[in-house]
Amino acid sequence: MTTESHHIINASVKMLNISEDEAGQRIDNYLLAKLKGVPKSLIYRIVRKGEVRVNKGRIKPEYKLQAGDVVRVPPVRVSEKEQAPVSTKLNKVAQLEQHIIFEDDCLLVLNKPSGIAVHGGSGLSFGVIEGLRALRPEARFLELVHRLDRDTSGILLVAKKRSTLRHLHEQLRIKTVQKDYLALVRGQWQSHVKVVQAPLLKNELASGERIVKVSEQGKPSETRFSIEERYANATLVKASPITGRTHQIRVHTLHAGHPIALDDKYGDKNFDAEMTALGLNRLFLHAASIRFEHPKTGETLRLNAPLDEKLKAILKKLREQK
Repeated sequence: MTTESHHIINASVKMLNISEDEAGQRIDNYLLAKLKGVPKSLIYRIVRKGEVRVNKGRIKPEYKLQAGDVVRVPPVRVSEKEQAPVSTKLNKVAQLEQHIIFEDDCLLVLNKPSGIAVHGGSGLSFGVIEGLRALRPEARFLELVHRLDRDTSGILLVAKKRSTLRHLHEQLRIKTVQKDYLALVRGQWQSHVKVVQAPLLKNELASGERIVKVSEQGKPSETRFSIEERYANATLVKASPITGRTHQIRVHTLHAGHPIALDDKYGDKNFDAEMTALGLNRLFLHAASIRFEHPKTGETLRLNAPLDEKLKAILKKLREQK
């Protein structure tokens, strides 16, 4: 008979006081962050059974915490099979350190490598945010401000305080954040195409894969474009999204007739084969710069993330072909 081993994440009842900075978040999300390694299902169970209490009363998982709330957190026993997988990819975690391009007490800014998801959902136990939490175990709060597709490299903002997260979300909402991406696209981009406004509709396939298409039923979406450099049969464009829809730049370049190199969802096989022959082995889309107001000082920050050596080498080869 096998005995299931348990390990206790939280050995005794804890009474936690909610600070101004922690207020505004749902109790389930708060507990997920506090009880690292405890699966969501177990958190819902202890909330539903009334083992978690706020100000001595029972609450629902969607309850929003307020400053001054006192949260009772019971001891939590997690069986080995229930425990969330801890990343063994320590070398990947260590590598993230050298990709940090800016950090202060409010913010951490990463030049994210291509091929790493921003967080470990959809069957991945490791993502950037999990890696950063492993790298900064003392940080009480680390949350993504926005997302990047797994294969897109470049600037990713991570908030180290809830107040920073709120401030930056507000800037994103009122569209005062400027993001510029570099994309290598098929063919000669036409100089007069400076803006693509095409509504985008997100579809989830049965496999869980997300595919986005231009559709009148979609959400209004806008990207501004300018030409950085022309090559024999490709163009390096700068793309500045005004809205922030899933796969927006990838679908807008396709809509303009110029798909991005090595885009596995929206690309062109012949163009991709030419680029692969030059040595390209990833989507050529890079979040190159961002401009926003620093949440604490109010000054305008402009941060740049250089292209990696592989992408620079591809551009060099394209120049030589001209």
